[in-house]
Amino acid sequence: MLYPHLEWSVKTSAKEIYLTFDDGPVPEITDFVLEQLKSFSASATFFMVGDNISKNPNLFKKVLAAGHRIGNHTFNHLRGWGTEDHIYLENIEKCRLEMEKYGTSPGRPLFRPPYGKVKKSQIRALKSYYRIIMWNVLTGDFDPDLSPETCLTKALKYTGKGSIVIFHDSLKAEKNMRYVLPRFLEHFAEKGFTFKSL
Repeated sequence: MLYPHLEWSVKTSAKEIYLTFDDGPVPEITDFVLEQLKSFSASATFFMVGDNISKNPNLFKKVLAAGHRIGNHTFNHLRGWGTEDHIYLENIEKCRLEMEKYGTSPGRPLFRPPYGKVKKSQIRALKSYYRIIMWNVLTGDFDPDLSPETCLTKALKYTGKGSIVIFHDSLKAEKNMRYVLPRFLEHFAEKGFTFKSL
């Protein structure tokens, strides 16, 4: 882990999993996620792209109304590496302002860097305001070369108590995510796990 002081998992002895969804909100895809979560009484955290929020404000509000947490994922899905700090930070602020038009989650604001690529200087600027959330299970649902079955097998293998798991409610991930998510939820629910937001 490049930055061990960031949040990669949750220290717990309880059978809890922390599902996260990046890159939404996207009509139909985010709706599908919400339906699946509801059917398992699962809470999750959605790291949203500001541009998608501006296009789909009612869907943003629907996620909040369902009791899930929301986090900042920049306005334009910027990669921190290779982006000047002031541009990156302004883009995050633009996303924050877009989110606050429609509501906020309780607690300290959350941020996840797109691609997990963020510079130390950017972390220093963000950490006093945001909890910076990474992950310890990457489902790979966005990878067109990864079959749905392989995606599921890997997700099940590496998830355990306190895991922060990444799915994507995006067009690129739709095929794999629609296959993996309900099976993932069912598998761990049957083992007595609960699904919580951060």
